[in-house]
Formats: sequence, structure tokens, C-alpha cells
Amino acid sequence: MKFLLTSGGIKNTSIHNALVDLLGKPIAESSALCIPTASYAIPNGHLMAWRFISGQEPMCPMCELGWKSLGVLELTALPSINPELWVPLVQAADVLLVNGGDPLYLCYWMRQSGLAALLPSLRAIYVGLSAGSMVMAPHIGKAFVGWTPPTGSDETLGLVDFSIFPHLDHELLPGNSMAQAERWAAGMQAPAYAIDDETALKVTDGNVEVVSEGHWQRFSP
Repeated sequence: MKFLLTSGGIKNTSIHNALVDLLGKPIAESSALCIPTASYAIPNGHLMAWRFISGQEPMCPMCELGWKSLGVLELTALPSINPELWVPLVQAADVLLVNGGDPLYLCYWMRQSGLAALLPSLRAIYVGLSAGSMVMAPHIGKAFVGWTPPTGSDETLGLVDFSIFPHLDHELLPGNSMAQAERWAAGMQAPAYAIDDETALKVTDGNVEVVSEGHWQRFSP
């Protein structure tokens, strides 16, 4: 599977071009499924989910890019319905757009729904926003633990071999400074990237390319 892991969505021309390159065709010819699930485990998450789905998030554009078609895949609903109703839709999609929120809540429902097991076999491009990107890592680090899974662990899906510190130096998140990122990275057991909202990580066959019009830092374990 190919990944475009962002902090703030498709924020600039460089990230937009990276997405089109991964798709291999224009966005206007591509079908997308959006996944709002991570939103529900944070304050005002229901509003965040609506804005994401409806394309009303100009600060972190994802669903408003002009897709040929756009559907909603709500992970909390999937365990209660026949897989024949949703698995073919996921297999046919060109891209999965995965919203931010709480990464461990998202991870839990990716596993419970069966989507996590399906992901490695998909042809779709996985495009993450904040928590939607972090969930692909082996771990998120204790600093990002909010909703606590039954295991009590910060373990996530591990479909990429690095961790992500998003929203680096964001003006509304004073705790996301470079100094805090360095402290976070010191506790990680794998390589890690701190990225701002103008940066994304493009992953193809395990190879990582940093796409940025902002600033970022890679940390070795």
C-alpha cells in the first residue's frame, strides 16, 4: 500500500502534486472514501467529523479537493454489518481519506472493524490527517495517549516503520514545539519525524520521501 501521511491535509501545491503522483491520475477522476472515526473521541468531535465529511475544513483540506466520488466509511458501524456490503467498496476505492482526532481510538476501530487486516492488500492510496497518519506507526508515544485502549498500550498498526509528531510549532498548539518533539522522540524505539502542517511523508514500497513547504525534523532512535 502507498501512503501520504500529512499533519494538516493537502495544504500546499507540493503535497497536492505528491497525491496526484501516487494516484497516477487526476483527483477529478478518482474515487475516495473518507473515514471520520478518530474525531469522536475528542471534544467537539461530532462537529469535527461533520466538517471533515462535508468539506468544510479549509485549514486542513481533504474531502473538498474535487473527487469524482466521495463516500463515508464509518468504522464503528462495520462490525455490525455484512462485510459484503463494505469490503468491495473499499477494494474499489482509489483513496482512503482518514481524519484526525484520537489515534488510539482510530486504531482500535480499525482493528475491530476488520479494516486494519484488509489495508495491506488494498490498491487504494492511504491519505492520513494528523491522527489518521499517526495510526500507521508502530507506536505514538505516551505524550499522545488520550483515549486509552483495553490493552493500555500506545501501540498502533505498524504499517510504516516510523512514528509521527504532527503539527510541529503550530500557533494554536504551544505544546507542539521542537523542544517537545525532541523529548518525545527520545522515548521512541523507532525512527521518528516531527512535521508541521505544510509537510507530508510520501511512502512507496517502504521508501520515505519528505514533501514539504514548511519545516520538519527526522530523529533516529
